[in-house]
Amino acid sequence: MNKKLTIWILIALVAGVIAGIILSFGPDSVYNPIDTYLLYPVGEIFLNLITMLVVPIVFVSITLGAAALNPRDLGRIGGKTIVFYLATTAIALTIGVIVAYVLQPGAGGDFDIQNASYDAEEAPSIADTLLGIIPDNPIQAMAEANMLQIIAFGIFIGISLAMLGSKVSMVTKFFEQLNDILMFLVTIVMYTAPFGAFALIASAIGEAGLDGLQSILMYALAVILALVLQAGIVYTLAISLLGKGNPLTFFREFFPAMAVAFSLSSSSGTLPISMRMAQERLKVSKPVSSFVQPLGSTINMDGTGIMQSVAAVFIAQAYSIDLSFTQVIVIILTATLASIGTAGVPGVGLIMLSLVLTQVGLPVEGIALIIGIDRLLDMLRTSLNVTGDAVCAFVIDRSEKRKRGEEIEHIGTE
Repeated sequence: MNKKLTIWILIALVAGVIAGIILSFGPDSVYNPIDTYLLYPVGEIFLNLITMLVVPIVFVSITLGAAALNPRDLGRIGGKTIVFYLATTAIALTIGVIVAYVLQPGAGGDFDIQNASYDAEEAPSIADTLLGIIPDNPIQAMAEANMLQIIAFGIFIGISLAMLGSKVSMVTKFFEQLNDILMFLVTIVMYTAPFGAFALIASAIGEAGLDGLQSILMYALAVILALVLQAGIVYTLAISLLGKGNPLTFFREFFPAMAVAFSLSSSSGTLPISMRMAQERLKVSKPVSSFVQPLGSTINMDGTGIMQSVAAVFIAQAYSIDLSFTQVIVIILTATLASIGTAGVPGVGLIMLSLVLTQVGLPVEGIALIIGIDRLLDMLRTSLNVTGDAVCAFVIDRSEKRKRGEEIEHIGTE
């Protein structure tokens, strides 16, 4: 992929932020027509182009990934993946709690808690999520974009292709050629990314304005600091120590996917781009990337976990509620487990936050205090989510190659 595109995406990001800030200062009579007739349509077209590819890419990639691995390798890689994701999510939540207690974002603030109200949607229980992994209708699962069920069905098909071998070589070839078509479409769609990124970011910032940010500035800073620490410490150590790679090169090469994730606020929506970047720029093998990253878009939510832990402490402080050590542990455990099956779509973090708050007896109405800034922070934490998926794929792929004694390519080379 042309590296000049990375520069254009970066320019679009900066321009979108500037345009959004300018629009936020202007009257609604200026922002509304620009958003309605320009920003919203351009953003939606880009979003639909990406979303169009998500379900087929997840299904085809998971199928090919499982087909390329024998059952023993699949079980080993699957175990490593789940352990890595749960460990980094738990660490992210711990970092969020520590940062929140150090910065005290909800202490001493003038918050309108009397009029705060929030209608929480019911979050699925862990048991329901686990029981719902196996689809009773795979076609319906694809129509509803139920990622866990799509992944499960793809794994079954892939294992069947691997076990039957030459008997179904034509079917395997079909999946390989279909994957080539989908990756080609990803390349085409990526050339619209600068326009889509500009429109989505300008629209989001213009709508949110600066008023909501000023009222909960410390909360926003706490979330951003925790996100930076997760990427700068946890991911950097994983890349360098476990993956034996250069973290700076990793982040530079993966930047286009991070930028698209920032624009879309959707881990699943970014999946076609993030897989392409991992395979082409980070030199992650297709079988590992095809298995690890789609799974991560569903069960790995480090950025969302950080938001939930910081928000829980922030709300407790705003309502002058002292959390016990046991309650803090419950927040970390509940949010870690809740990340399994969390849909990688915009705004789902607030639904899971209501589950976390309920578990520790905090008022769900407190979500209203942060909802104004959540859309902007959602963009940042989604970037961290997809980066965590790529880090896991990178680390596991490197470990598998070292196990087999294969030569490891340097990242950042075409």
